[in-house]
Amino acid sequence: QVQLVESGGGLVQPGGSLTLSCSASGTFFAIVAMGWYRQAPGSQRELVAVVTRGGSTNYGDAAKGRFTISRDNVDNAVYLQMNNLEPEDTAVYYCNLRGYQRQDTPPGDYWGRGTQVTVPS
Repeated sequence: QVQLVESGGGLVQPGGSLTLSCSASGTFFAIVAMGWYRQAPGSQRELVAVVTRGGSTNYGDAAKGRFTISRDNVDNAVYLQMNNLEPEDTAVYYCNLRGYQRQDTPPGDYWGRGTQVTVPS
């Protein structure tokens, strides 16, 4: 089983910063990418940022210019530095891992339980 544990969420004033962390544990053959998604009340889950094992990154529109994703391939961890936070960033942030649990299985998506980020208006 693959387990993802997020930390770092909380309440922050507009314009402030937060860093989210996610650590992956368990048995898996290979990781393709790790990243962050978020879901606000009444909205669909959306991409925040993703980083591949090779270091390529992709950001959702809301994150561009304000958030930075980074990854530690040794510790199987991913981080999201969020700057200049806005009330619209309020959501539950979920860590995602896309990878192969075994060599003979197709890649799958694994999710953490989420961490709440609240930016009051």
